[in-house]
Amino acid sequence: MFRYFFILLLFHIKSFTQDLNQIDYTIKSFHDFSLTQGKSYSWLEHLSNQIGSRLSGSLGAERAVQWAKEELENLKLDKVWLEPVMVPKWVRGNFEYASIESSAGNSINVQVCALGGSIATPTNGIRAEVVEVKSFEDLKKLGKNSIQGKILFFNTPMDPKEINTFLAYEKIVNLRVNGASEAIKYGAKAVVIRSLNTVNDDFPHTGSMSYGKTKLNLRIPSLAISTNGANLLSSMLKLDPGLKFFVKQNCKNYPDVLSYNVIGEIKGFEYPNTIIVIGSHLDSWDLGDGSHDNGSGVTQSMEVLNTFMSLGYKPRHTIRVVLFMNNEDGFRGTKKYLNNSIQNKEEHLFVLESDTGGFSPRGFSFDSSSEIFEKIKKWNKFFKPFLIDDFFIEGVGADINLLKSSGAVLSSLITDSQKYFEYHHSAQDIFDKVNKRELELGAAAMTSLIYLVDTFGL
Repeated sequence: MFRYFFILLLFHIKSFTQDLNQIDYTIKSFHDFSLTQGKSYSWLEHLSNQIGSRLSGSLGAERAVQWAKEELENLKLDKVWLEPVMVPKWVRGNFEYASIESSAGNSINVQVCALGGSIATPTNGIRAEVVEVKSFEDLKKLGKNSIQGKILFFNTPMDPKEINTFLAYEKIVNLRVNGASEAIKYGAKAVVIRSLNTVNDDFPHTGSMSYGKTKLNLRIPSLAISTNGANLLSSMLKLDPGLKFFVKQNCKNYPDVLSYNVIGEIKGFEYPNTIIVIGSHLDSWDLGDGSHDNGSGVTQSMEVLNTFMSLGYKPRHTIRVVLFMNNEDGFRGTKKYLNNSIQNKEEHLFVLESDTGGFSPRGFSFDSSSEIFEKIKKWNKFFKPFLIDDFFIEGVGADINLLKSSGAVLSSLITDSQKYFEYHHSAQDIFDKVNKRELELGAAAMTSLIYLVDTFGL
């Protein structure tokens, strides 16, 4: 019913003369479809529960590529293809073990996990005294003599006063990424990072880390400790500064392997050479199944094309979905897509990303000129009935930020961020943490924004 009514509607509507009621109805039809006939939630169930984690270079990532390609082909798009890209391969191995050992001979186990890209400990693990710090500035104050031969412990919580939890994350993520490379300068034997988490629990959160230009023989193990474990270690250090920390991890880096971006598109009937992109990253970390980060974004992006195809919408511009590989530990997929686009002299009008979890949508952030943003901002009235009308200029997702050089206007779906970092990069990021309606509303909001950009241009 939706399909035939929508075709009839489009027949009577001219792109640039639609009145507000007609636009309202069209956007309402997208939401109705997503909430009643959409595939985003069932797709996510399969991706999460049947395929699971999808770390670059893993079997899960390989299976996800083939699954996404088949599902896009089933939509009968004009074109579906795989874009080859070489990606890093890092394997966690056996799960990590850590304990706090007091000078009195007592030992307490704590939950830790290796950070992505880290080297392993020696076979027998590492046992050493601990130096607790809050920042890189603390290292300079303490000096090498205080840190040499010890385990460096960065214990900096995310700021609970920051309502936008992504801003709290951005303030301290540098400790996780560059903690090891800084610790090496001071002779540390290993580095332990407090999990980037908004709650106190026993789930450590992984994530990417970098050794920079540090030589292989100088690198040290880098790991995250759960927030409960961090609180315990900090408390015990105050009572017993001479306690020791023991850790054993078994991860390994391998040579790069071949993987793929998955791409599908509907050709525009008026401007086929001008491209509107909906993008999300297909890879995930390995502790959970990556439902929020970023299976939700993957299936929402696919749902935009499913909605258009199911309702018979014929876009003026080419609408392309790009599922990037290797967001989590290198952004190789985005870089490859950009390089190929430059070589092919492709013109990009607009790029929309979903990478803030499958939570209730709140609006969109934009990276554009003030003139273009003022035009876009007028569209938020169409989203008010769905409580998704927060439009603002701010940073966008990491993947599409790399596409800024394409000249396109960039945008990210913004969701309610209060629970995101409870699950982010942890074993808690699983399918049952995603609400069906919230996921579907996000997909419908994305479809609506793409429709407005396609209809009215920028």
